[in-house]
Amino acid sequence: MPKETVETQIAKGQQGADMSFRLLLLGFVAGFVATLIFHQGLWFVFNQTGLIPESRPAWPTGAIPPLEVPALLSKAFWGGLWGLVLAPFLARFSGPSYWLYWTLASAIALPLVAFFVVPPLKGLETPPLWPRYLVSMMLNASWGLGTAAVLRLLGVGRS
Repeated sequence: MPKETVETQIAKGQQGADMSFRLLLLGFVAGFVATLIFHQGLWFVFNQTGLIPESRPAWPTGAIPPLEVPALLSKAFWGGLWGLVLAPFLARFSGPSYWLYWTLASAIALPLVAFFVVPPLKGLETPPLWPRYLVSMMLNASWGLGTAAVLRLLGVGRS
């Protein structure tokens, strides 16, 4: 096998950096879109069945402090950030494990952060867990499955 030149190694490194940036960008886009369609779609179903009160509607438009952006945009932004974070770890899997890992990682990691990290950062107490934690797991599992699907549609990874 011929020895690689420095130029070849630099070109491969640049290609890897381009692929990494592309994956991060597509992870953000997939997470953003999955929030709007999958997460909020299931939220709507939960509204209709009474699992989530209609006073907390899907696709909320109310402003969120401190920037006063619409709540839906805030949710989608955070969904995008989660997609950006998880894509480099989970996009490498293929077959049934790809779908399983996206669903499980999202169902476990996102609610843990939402219930045990975010409230203390905001100076709040941990919210009551039952049944909200289970509902959060289902919503975030649907987000993970949706993010995985959008990434596949965008051409990321193997089938």
